[in-house]
Amino acid sequence: MRSIPAGDTRERAVCVTCGFIDYQNPRVIVGSVVVHHGHVLLCRRAIEPRRGFWTLPAGFLELGETIAEGAAREAWEEAEARIAIEGVLAIYSIGRIGQVQIIHRARFADLANPHIAAGPESAEVGLFAWAEIPWPDLAFPSVHWALTAWHAGRDAPLGAPATNPPAGL
Repeated sequence: MRSIPAGDTRERAVCVTCGFIDYQNPRVIVGSVVVHHGHVLLCRRAIEPRRGFWTLPAGFLELGETIAEGAAREAWEEAEARIAIEGVLAIYSIGRIGQVQIIHRARFADLANPHIAAGPESAEVGLFAWAEIPWPDLAFPSVHWALTAWHAGRDAPLGAPATNPPAGL
């Protein structure tokens, strides 16, 4: 049953038998804008949602991982890319779907011999120059936001993370 537990201000799922409160909190998504000689790593999704559209290597943070470890794991799972995290590029809060997305700026761990290949959740992967990014075929608004944030600060040290753009963008 849904009710407002004593001492709380939000309606929650509460077991009428034992009083257990099922707190549901946002999911944390971790990913990265991986760049090599000005080209960005993108993955064409082989799974829903948005199968066939392009995205950054990203996914759900697992228990026991740091956000950097999770982003590196996702790059390996989706693009077989070994990456080095440079820092946090952006933090997006997407309340309508209950997600907090933490996007890193990264490079390949082996700059002399970067390797990419489609993992099980990707139909294909590629490195794209800014002018080649398939903007109409990006899977999610936050991919566009993260790419734009990277491009705006691509030659500068990381500063404060980018956040959600103003409504309507």
